[in-house]
Amino acid sequence: MTRLLLASLTLLALGACSQDAAPPAAPAASAPAPAATDQPEQVTPPASANDLFATKLDEALGGAWRSDANKTRDAWRHPKETLTFFGIAPGQTVIEITPGGGWCTEILAPWLKDSGTYVAAIAAPASSDYAKRGAEGFRAKLAGDAERYGQVQVVEFDPAAPAFGPAGSADVVLTFRNVHNWRDNAPAMFKAFFDVLKAGGTLGVVDHRAAVGTDLDADRQSGYLPQDHVIRLATEAGFQLAAQSEINANPKDTKDYEKGVWTLPPTLALGDTDREKYQAIGESDRMTLKFVKPAQ
Repeated sequence: MTRLLLASLTLLALGACSQDAAPPAAPAASAPAPAATDQPEQVTPPASANDLFATKLDEALGGAWRSDANKTRDAWRHPKETLTFFGIAPGQTVIEITPGGGWCTEILAPWLKDSGTYVAAIAAPASSDYAKRGAEGFRAKLAGDAERYGQVQVVEFDPAAPAFGPAGSADVVLTFRNVHNWRDNAPAMFKAFFDVLKAGGTLGVVDHRAAVGTDLDADRQSGYLPQDHVIRLATEAGFQLAAQSEINANPKDTKDYEKGVWTLPPTLALGDTDREKYQAIGESDRMTLKFVKPAQ
């Protein structure tokens, strides 16, 4: 009986000890494995059409087909800034008026190739001997480099009754240093620009700028034009002045030379006379004007 009582008390004591003891620690939960992914850590967004178009302009400006002499003139003509100011966009039809020897063609044609349409508007060869020589030289330039100029469209116009294509067919018309040559025919030229542009289209004008207050009729031989005269030509044709820029300004140009604007580079009409002086001045002070054909 005594042995049975001792055994019972021992079992009770062991049970009490087991209740007081701390339970064994649970194993620590392991962190979940990262989800598998085949994506790069940083995603580079695809270049937009506008980014690619801007890159293509840089490539055209640096093209090996442009002579060193033409590239040097970029410092005075600011082609990248000027074309950007005019807002040319991918897919547009751009008409350049009387491109001359093709200084701008060397930039515009490869830039717009496969990204738009470049149209060169030249005076009809039958209109004058000068126009004939110019047309022959320009077409020879295009034919000599099909890779760059194979998509260029050429339109011939009659300077006495200008037309540059079907009405409302162009997005942009550009004219660089031409308005001073048109004299009494200038209103017809601006009207033709208006007609060929789409509603909302852009007219970009760069030309030699006369001193404020210059009388147009008294200074026709200088090659400089009053800026307000050019604005009036455009607005009378129906355009609205959208913006003006000093991109092509040159405050060193005093505009009072014996041979007018042609005294300055690149013409240097006085030859070696004061050549260094005029080269230090640089090319002419120029207005840069952006007009818009109102939306209809």
